[in-house]
Amino acid sequence: MATIFQVGQPGLDDFPHDLWARLYANRVRRGERSIMNYADPAGYGPLREQIAERIATTRGVTCDPKQVIIVSGSQQALEFSARLLLDPGDAAWIEDPGYLGTRAALASASARIVPIPVDARGFDVEKAIVREPDARIAYVTPSHQFPLGATMSLERRLTLIKWAGRAKSWIVEDDYDNEFRYQGRPLAALHAIDPYGRVIYVGTFSKTMFPGLRLGYIVAPPEIVDGFVAAHLATDMHTHLLDQAVLADFMAQGHYARHLRKMRVLYRQRQQQLVTESARIGDVLRIQAPPHGLHVVGWLPDRLNDVTVAEHARRAGIPAWPLSLHTDENKQPPALLLGFAGNRDRDLGPAIRRLGHIIRMLEKSAATEMPED
Repeated sequence: MATIFQVGQPGLDDFPHDLWARLYANRVRRGERSIMNYADPAGYGPLREQIAERIATTRGVTCDPKQVIIVSGSQQALEFSARLLLDPGDAAWIEDPGYLGTRAALASASARIVPIPVDARGFDVEKAIVREPDARIAYVTPSHQFPLGATMSLERRLTLIKWAGRAKSWIVEDDYDNEFRYQGRPLAALHAIDPYGRVIYVGTFSKTMFPGLRLGYIVAPPEIVDGFVAAHLATDMHTHLLDQAVLADFMAQGHYARHLRKMRVLYRQRQQQLVTESARIGDVLRIQAPPHGLHVVGWLPDRLNDVTVAEHARRAGIPAWPLSLHTDENKQPPALLLGFAGNRDRDLGPAIRRLGHIIRMLEKSAATEMPED
């Protein structure tokens, strides 16, 4: 059960390893000088073209391939955005609760971090504007908010874009798992409805392929493309060129689209299995299962501490993650984040039963420790 419930991990056992190995071997055998030498810090041209074509079709993101910069995952994209767009002390909106890597990237740029609440309609833009109207940057996950899973309403999307256009500020849109929507078509990205050119679109292959690939991308407005390229050049020159070339082949030959179709079906089944298994252990774990994503939120009894529950679960070999570690000011009821995409079917039932036993044990202990009226 080493990877049971691990948040953000795709189904590594279900990846087409043999196919990937053949494509990789083909590239190695060619011995192409162009991918054995230093190269364009913006990334491998054919991969940038494949990405531009893909996101135009699936996310409505229309861009020139020259606007696509290949990076080592979404975290590097956040680091570059903070470094390029912020001066020390600039205000930056972040989601609360939100992705921990955002805070780290902004802190490295000495930004003034402004946590903004998230509710059922996503990032609360109105509260953000009232609290800090002159923020320099807003970091959001509008299609599938991490970690709560909400989708930002169209009204709030339009308000956010209008604010950025008026304030001449930037929006970093992290579309980290946009390919995994299980009902209807994927929603259009913020970038697709931005008439002002203020959205920086970030994507990653860590969820659709495998995290060890360490490839992601930025779609930057034309006037700041050179800044991102310069940041890459000053940091690590460019990402691994052979991996970029193999991924370009994987996409161009149609394997990427087929793989995603297969994974969407499989992950939807695993999400449903998780919901079914959790219902069998009673009301000690209430699952919210949005129609997208690779994890769910499991709400705990109110008297429990989710960090304590997660620590007991970890000792039992179940790496559930506490929601409270992702909050700043917008405190949430106790809950665990439970990934399902990387689970093996035979492990899920036993893991849920063990987790349910741990929660009941801690709930009983908490009840006995409560003072009498």
